[in-house]
Amino acid sequence: MALDLPLVTCLPDDRQRATLVGRVWRPDVGGPSVVAIRGDRVVDLTPIVPTSAELMGRSDARAVAREADAEVIGDLAAILANSAHDGRDDRHPWFLTPIDLQAIKACGVTFADSMIERVIEEKAKGDASAADAIRHEIVAAIGTDLSEITPGSEAAMQLKAALVERGMWSAYLEVGIGPDAEVFTKAPAMAGVGIGAEVGLHPISQWNNPEPEITLVINSEGTIVGATLGNDVNLRDVEGRSALLLGKAKDNNGSAAVGPFIRLFDDGFTLDDVRAAELDLVVEGADGFHLTGHSSMSRISRDVADLAAATIGPHHQYPDGLVLMTGTLFAPTKDRGAPGQGFTHHLGDVVTIRTPTLGALINRVGRADQIPPWTFGAGALMRNLSARGLL
Repeated sequence: MALDLPLVTCLPDDRQRATLVGRVWRPDVGGPSVVAIRGDRVVDLTPIVPTSAELMGRSDARAVAREADAEVIGDLAAILANSAHDGRDDRHPWFLTPIDLQAIKACGVTFADSMIERVIEEKAKGDASAADAIRHEIVAAIGTDLSEITPGSEAAMQLKAALVERGMWSAYLEVGIGPDAEVFTKAPAMAGVGIGAEVGLHPISQWNNPEPEITLVINSEGTIVGATLGNDVNLRDVEGRSALLLGKAKDNNGSAAVGPFIRLFDDGFTLDDVRAAELDLVVEGADGFHLTGHSSMSRISRDVADLAAATIGPHHQYPDGLVLMTGTLFAPTKDRGAPGQGFTHHLGDVVTIRTPTLGALINRVGRADQIPPWTFGAGALMRNLSARGLL
């Protein structure tokens, strides 16, 4: 059955006042276009701004999205419905991830609740069957409520000293309550997938999960200009074997889903709305399995502006801007299979990440070596835009 991508679910609740931009694949030109959503129409901004990265860097980005003369390329609901990978008519447009040349970065261990699960992964060394017993041991040793600890504070350093003495310290606790945030490269620019696409799991993984995250959109000047949703697909068994395997656990074909649209900041949507966002996650399996989760950005341990400042600044420049997944509160422990082994994906799972202000990012889970390969990179984009007379 093809993915269902209903407009009422995928768009923000207040979509009529939201400034939404994205990208569409246009079969008639053999390449992507930067688009804006205007009511029920999708309009092409590419003759004005050839890339999403360029649009994010413009001081008049909102005006361009809302008011610039632009070709109407289709009906919003029709293009959205055609974005499901398993029901697509390749003769008509479909939505891509709303980013292109931006780096795809991510933060880890920014919520106390999920930090405990990362420690469990490390202690279990990737063995899901050992997780339940280790969870009880860690909770008995350090408790589960670390949300009152300010990272890098005196209280955090005292806790660190106590945990080191008890042999309970971990690389995850270091970045969770230590002075420095964990920021890593999730995927190369142009490697992200959008709404309706398949997300990929490396075939070696037997213990993995979605990570629903608010994703900041940051321009080359370091200004946070909007937000979208992200799924930081994670291989718990691979990362649990060694933190040095983070790249293998995080960066695989189709492992970075970003979308459905970028919502630009304006009078009706600001960084404070990001700070207050509530995310819901649903995983529905072909086997009838159903999992729900919830994440509240109000419980994040590091402010999102601080995470952005840790990523881009005098110490690190991004000429094409970046998107930054801000971490997740969600760490599923509901058993799926043997008791005590917790959750893991099955192929065919449908993952829905939604928040009222940003809409929904919906993807189906596949194997990274069996879903469509990544073939359209920055070079292909430049050649296509050049052939269209847009560069």
